[in-house]
Amino acid sequence: MAVFSLNDINQMHHLYRINLINSCSGYKSANLIGSKDEFGTSNVAVFSSVTHLGSNPGLLGFFLRPTTVIRNTYDNIKATGKYTLNHIHEGIVKEAHHTSAKYDASISEFDVTALEEEYKDDFIAPFVKGCPVQLAMSYVEEYSIKANNTVLLIGRIEKLYVPDELLEKDGFINLSKGKVATINGLDGYAVPSLKHRLEYQRPKAEFSVTND
Repeated sequence: MAVFSLNDINQMHHLYRINLINSCSGYKSANLIGSKDEFGTSNVAVFSSVTHLGSNPGLLGFFLRPTTVIRNTYDNIKATGKYTLNHIHEGIVKEAHHTSAKYDASISEFDVTALEEEYKDDFIAPFVKGCPVQLAMSYVEEYSIKANNTVLLIGRIEKLYVPDELLEKDGFINLSKGKVATINGLDGYAVPSLKHRLEYQRPKAEFSVTND
């Protein structure tokens, strides 16, 4: 078994360290974030850091790397307050991954990939056509992470689009049916298959605590 100390990690070649640390946290969400600047230029970029923050209200957060360099997605969201989240599926993995390339703000990734933008219900930010789950989001707030100068950006779900065939009777979205992808590290993509749904767990009777 390989064992890495903090000293080992600090002395690694930077590419090895990046791959190791980015993959050690486990599978991550695979989303395309769509946005538009104040001049009408659309942008779409892959993110693997989207995470659930709360259900009432429905809040989702994602992390951005330091904004000391140009970050088109961040700039667009701050300018308009709106963006979309689109689940990457098996059929668009390669095109979605290419959006990680750094294009000038004047160039839309929709123009250099086979990804298609679409608009719903007069929402200003573009959705990615064909994605099995799409969310219209609005900016709420952000937090600076001092440890590495990243930003946690928090958004509110304004509208959620889910095909009927993915939606279970209890509200569960079966991503497996939509062949939704997940990301391992920076460049590894997998399409997981749902194996089990387990009921809400309570303490076993002999270990339960009573309030006398």
